[in-house]
Amino acid sequence: MKRPSYATDKVLKTFIKNALEEDIQDGDHSTLSTIPADLKQSAKLLVKQNCILAGVELAEIIFKTFDKDLKVEIFIKDGEAAKVGDIALTVTGSARSILSTERLILNCMQRMSGIATLTHDWDSRLVGTKTKLLDTRKTTPNFRVCEKWAVAIGGGTNHRYGLYDMIMLKDNHIDYNGSITNAVKMAKDYVKNSKKKLKIEVETRNLDEVKEAIKAKVDRIMLDNMDVPTMKQAVEMINGSCESEASGGITRDMLKDIASIGVTYISAGALTHSAENIDLSLKAVK
Repeated sequence: MKRPSYATDKVLKTFIKNALEEDIQDGDHSTLSTIPADLKQSAKLLVKQNCILAGVELAEIIFKTFDKDLKVEIFIKDGEAAKVGDIALTVTGSARSILSTERLILNCMQRMSGIATLTHDWDSRLVGTKTKLLDTRKTTPNFRVCEKWAVAIGGGTNHRYGLYDMIMLKDNHIDYNGSITNAVKMAKDYVKNSKKKLKIEVETRNLDEVKEAIKAKVDRIMLDNMDVPTMKQAVEMINGSCESEASGGITRDMLKDIASIGVTYISAGALTHSAENIDLSLKAVK
């Protein structure tokens, strides 16, 4: 699949640089002390758990960033199903380079594959509906680019990437400001004066707040921690005047029931904060 727009070369270069610096510092002394500088070897990335594979493109970028002479051959692409015993890729070149990048490669791919696999499972519950599955900002600091990329690989849709690309007025914004009406007016004035192209979403906690948000004319109304019957009433009230988003306490078993009421989106922090890593390993080719 095409790499998301936020996963730019610059962003990935910064991420990889910082990750390698964290791990290697003044040297991978285990490798430097035991592996000759001129030794060439190969390694295979072995799948040890059925999954939707993710992080393959990133792995190649990490290998090439560390050592441009490493040769990577890919057998399973991002977003493809992989099963126990499959070889996702092989890498050939400096044994030192392979060993020094091994853990970063595995950390990224295991985490990303776990997120992609969970996302794929959840998204499959929405097949046949018009509702899209969204992630959230509940991501690991400094690893968001990889986690949101994994959601996209798994078939989900990315919500706003950060605080800068959408205005979302949450409960605290509203409580600090006094009302949805006041908060939305100020947000609209801000957008106009700053000449920024930002959509406005409002979080609502009950049907009275839904009514107020509809009247305020926002781009999207979040239905937060509502039961399905209440969300159904809210969607009927919104009646297509703007997008709707179900959020808060969403579980896999709820997805079909929520989608059936016609919400535009379902967002779930669980996609990133509750995914279990997939077991992968990088093994020397003997």
